[in-house]
Amino acid sequence: MIELPRRSRPDIHADINIVPYIDVMLVLLVIFMMTTPIIQQGMEVDLPQGPATALDFSDGRQPIVITVDRNNKYYLNSIFDEGTKEVDETQSVELNFIVNELYAKQKVYPDIAIILEGDRNADYGTLFRLMSVLKSNGIDKVSFSSKNPN
Repeated sequence: MIELPRRSRPDIHADINIVPYIDVMLVLLVIFMMTTPIIQQGMEVDLPQGPATALDFSDGRQPIVITVDRNNKYYLNSIFDEGTKEVDETQSVELNFIVNELYAKQKVYPDIAIILEGDRNADYGTLFRLMSVLKSNGIDKVSFSSKNPN
């Protein structure tokens, strides 16, 4: 009997070439690293105009920003619970929550910067009550944010 030659199949390698995926991932990482500092988070308010001096945060520390909108609601920005959850910057919070968070943060970080952004249409009484409650709890290093008229 005549034996026919056997066909040999080439070895199939089912490996995924990940080099192009790594290239795309690195490009995306660079894009996000460049655009993240540009994006300002928090609530949008219409700040009053006045002389403004830029604060220096080049040492890496982030300020705590308290925002009061035109409806006299309070918002917090840059507040983090240690490893558990991040406070939602788009949900209003109560005054007691703000005082408790700031009091705890100031005990841990005594030189923390606190910035108050008040909408120009916000009620003066709301801003005054916030400042007086903060001061009565020992938090008296608060800066006001304004828009430079230039």
